[in-house]
Amino acid sequence: MHWRKRFSTCLVSVLICVTLLLYLYRGFLLSSGDILIRALHIPMNEPATKTPLLHVSNLGNQSSPRNDSAIIALVRTEELEGMIYSMRQMEENFNAKFGYPWIFFNDQPFTEEFKRRTRLETRAPCLYEQIPSEHWDIPGSVDADKLTKHILDMKSRGVKHASDLSYHQMCRWYSGFFYKHPALAHVRYYWRVEPWIKLFCPIEYDVFQYLSDNDKVYGFTINIYDDPHTLPSLWPETLDFIAQNPHHLGRRNAWKWLTDSTHRPEVNRRANGFSTCHFWSNFEIADLDFWRGDAYDSYFRHLDRANGFFYERWGDAPVHSIGVGLFENISRIHWFRDIGYQHTVYANCPDSDRCNGCEPNKFAPVAFWLNQEDCRVNWLDQVCQDSAMEHGYLCPERKRDQ
Repeated sequence: MHWRKRFSTCLVSVLICVTLLLYLYRGFLLSSGDILIRALHIPMNEPATKTPLLHVSNLGNQSSPRNDSAIIALVRTEELEGMIYSMRQMEENFNAKFGYPWIFFNDQPFTEEFKRRTRLETRAPCLYEQIPSEHWDIPGSVDADKLTKHILDMKSRGVKHASDLSYHQMCRWYSGFFYKHPALAHVRYYWRVEPWIKLFCPIEYDVFQYLSDNDKVYGFTINIYDDPHTLPSLWPETLDFIAQNPHHLGRRNAWKWLTDSTHRPEVNRRANGFSTCHFWSNFEIADLDFWRGDAYDSYFRHLDRANGFFYERWGDAPVHSIGVGLFENISRIHWFRDIGYQHTVYANCPDSDRCNGCEPNKFAPVAFWLNQEDCRVNWLDQVCQDSAMEHGYLCPERKRDQ
């Protein structure tokens, strides 16, 4: 009898713990953008519980889309299956309505099989472009012995892709060379797509027209922390550039978001003052004219001279995010809350009846402990601070993590 009583007590305790964990998981760790917005009292002009279909002044002529916009992808031939999966997601949910061209980039020539199969997935034009070697090759200023030493050090710290030189090259190309490719000379707006992405909601409006109509230069879905071991010198190099070029700073930039130490102070310390919050650039809808501008391009050239894309593992996502976060006003950066999107383990799932296949506001569908990587609250805090300056109200204070 005693063992049964102890077993029952244990079972009840376990059930209570599981219930509490589920409550915390759904009520706190899965805090949605909508909940955060209400808590921060940010006037977003959107419903509190449902993410609306955005309205633009011109939904786009479906038979004749903007001639200055394109969907782009840097993809290897061996990633064909993943690219076809992504194309089907994009065509079904967006591009079948608008017919924007696909431009594929590779440092090697594409195979005829790759071209044939990708063309079968869309009625839109497809272009296949090879990256110039001078934009892709490891620069001569990188010392081979020093590179080997740094790679071994990064591997010892568990840095992903530390020894994958093509990954370093990809990050450098997307940071400072993709917008210089001749195939994009007449393109202004682009949507970057990676293999194996998921879209959960039909997109009934022209996202490029939305950026143009609303004076936006950058759009994102996922806002996330980075591994500080990949970029310990990125922020010091950034501060050095700012000291030399203070005129490039946007008047109402995202400094607070980029330097926040409230939520994860240890990450900030290891990154030497950088929060590591960044827009995940595997989804990126943006204005190429920003990257082409003097502020960003001179910033990239400053970084490139430091060789941090190779001696460390600087990613294009933090470089893009710092660039747009410092040199633009945050009012020109747009969170596409209404676009349901997933890449690997992270997602942006709107609370909308239009969306299927994802759970609303779930940031990390695979593993709840990854919710600590979510930077949305930092971004919304920054947006609140900016709105407070304009409208004259106070934002709630946040407690510092221990």
